[in-house]
Amino acid sequence: MTDLATSQIRKGLPKLSDAVARIGADAAAHTIDDAFQIHDALSTLAQTGEAITVYPLGQDFLVARIDAIDTERGCFILDLAEDVVLAEGRLILVASLGGNAKVQFELEAGGSLIPGRARAVELPLPASCLVLNRRAEARLESPLSGSYGARFVYLGKVFELPLYDFSCGGVGLRATPEQAYEFYVGKKIDAAELELGPALTIVADLEVRLMRPFRTFLLGEQVQVGCRISNITMQMKQRLERAVSKVQLRR
Repeated sequence: MTDLATSQIRKGLPKLSDAVARIGADAAAHTIDDAFQIHDALSTLAQTGEAITVYPLGQDFLVARIDAIDTERGCFILDLAEDVVLAEGRLILVASLGGNAKVQFELEAGGSLIPGRARAVELPLPASCLVLNRRAEARLESPLSGSYGARFVYLGKVFELPLYDFSCGGVGLRATPEQAYEFYVGKKIDAAELELGPALTIVADLEVRLMRPFRTFLLGEQVQVGCRISNITMQMKQRLERAVSKVQLRR
């Protein structure tokens, strides 16, 4: 396998109570068919051990998690939470992604069992995924002009990262792969200084909720570190809301 999950930060095997409902036909979801983005989404699910809800044709739903991904062979291993044989036919797999989105994809249940592992099955990578964003507030891309960034101390190191986007409820930081190696989903960052333009700095605690690699023409490999604002004073919150409103008015 080329991409193995990171065991020390993964959740344990899911329970039926962790099941996620399918995306409704009338939901404002969108389809992605870019192989890189699909690999990104599945890699995030594998790294966190997030529950995957499997809806087999003609069977009750069950829960699983992605154990590993093999991009060279175009497949992934699904680790089932109970001993069950998947029925032939269509599978619908659904999961929460980073706490602010839901991802759903369909496959044909013709996977191969993994020798010596009764609950593991190998399935092909999906060609497309349905994604439903569930953010409470729309995030705004940071303006190209002005200073927008975050400064904080983490593990004894000082980090200064540009803001990818921001909202009243959270921020997206842009990091290099080397910088992003220091973070994981669920990590808390205390007293981060968020610079929102040349004359506004607020202080808030952050919680990492999403790690998303991407590429840019000028900077190459980058990682978006999505953070939820978990602790902020009322005064700082009001200043953040004014900053968001100001950027919205410009657009």
